[in-house]
Amino acid sequence: MKIVSYNVNGIRAALNKGFLDWLKATDPDIIGLQEVKAELNQIDKAIFEDIGYNIYWFPAVKKGYSGVAILSKLKPKHVEYGMGISKYDDEGRMIRTDFETFSFVSAYFPSGTTGDVRQDFKYIFLDDIYGYSQDLKEKLPNLILSGDYNICHKPIDIHNPVSNKNSSGFLPEERAWMDKFTESGFDDSFRLFNKNPHQYTWWSYRAGSRGKNLGWRIDYHMTTDSMKERIKRSVILPEAYHSDHCPIMVEIEN
Repeated sequence: MKIVSYNVNGIRAALNKGFLDWLKATDPDIIGLQEVKAELNQIDKAIFEDIGYNIYWFPAVKKGYSGVAILSKLKPKHVEYGMGISKYDDEGRMIRTDFETFSFVSAYFPSGTTGDVRQDFKYIFLDDIYGYSQDLKEKLPNLILSGDYNICHKPIDIHNPVSNKNSSGFLPEERAWMDKFTESGFDDSFRLFNKNPHQYTWWSYRAGSRGKNLGWRIDYHMTTDSMKERIKRSVILPEAYHSDHCPIMVEIEN
């Protein structure tokens, strides 16, 4: 089973750049989207339904902002929209689908790049989602918590760790949270298979960063310990150019 996560930075913009053809060719069983920046009535949902996907959409209250979604060829037994915390749910930060043998979350963590107010909001979110995720994996032990975490965990995950040491997304407090999270029973599935440097999932649009591979790895499939034996592959798909992010894929035995 192929499961993809992709921050599309606007689903309508991505569709205009060939996202649908890419989706057909890649043919994931499940794809979690972040930053859809649209309500479902603003796109033609039949284009996804016609290729076999059930659509689960959780937009932000604010128009053209944030929002997450899951497209799945497998019908879930339950869909959970949001975390039950209104300040995050109003921003469309999380959606979860529960299947018979695992649960999949598409999550979009806040960015702190616009200033101290949002950085503080990000820290509060990190505290809250830590507790939420610990409770969730007790209830749903076979959990894949995927999406844009907006954090590079280690120096290997960013093109210039020295010059970025004071940048939001690579701050000591954020990295310490990732340490705590991955020590709490979640694996960074990509690093189970690939220990190499220069593996990124996001590039600035400035200064030809993507062409030079001056990137950050901020998108993850985090998987619970009980899923480890079922994970067969976890890769980055950098040839997809519909966003400033690229998709990531994990393959599991179902």
